[in-house]
Amino acid sequence: MNIILFDGVCNLCNNSVSFLIKYDKNNIFKFVALQTSAGQNIIHQHGLLNEVKSVVLIKDGIVFYKSDAVIEIAKQIKGWPQIFKYGYLFPMFLRDGIYNLIAKNRYSLFGRKETCAIPSEKDRERFIF
Repeated sequence: MNIILFDGVCNLCNNSVSFLIKYDKNNIFKFVALQTSAGQNIIHQHGLLNEVKSVVLIKDGIVFYKSDAVIEIAKQIKGWPQIFKYGYLFPMFLRDGIYNLIAKNRYSLFGRKETCAIPSEKDRERFIF
């Protein structure tokens, strides 16, 4: 199973999850908000305590963070967003630097919710609670 952990109160993160659901034609990803008990359990299981400000992909037991997670996710989706899989062509310090800049300012740039968004009935099976 491929699990994507994301910040459930971040507007950018929630919009990214909606975007991924649209392009994940084979339903290979499950999503879990970092703020949920399931998210906290996964964080502790995999020792991810220092990475909670990053999107995290757990693919076949391997943990990917930040731009590496984005690249791995892009490799598995359909359509034009696959272009992000070529991010590996850029040095990690550059791509993670951009990632960190956006992550650090995500609430001020994109806003935040008071609570985690609730998925639609149609998408509910894609989430871990």
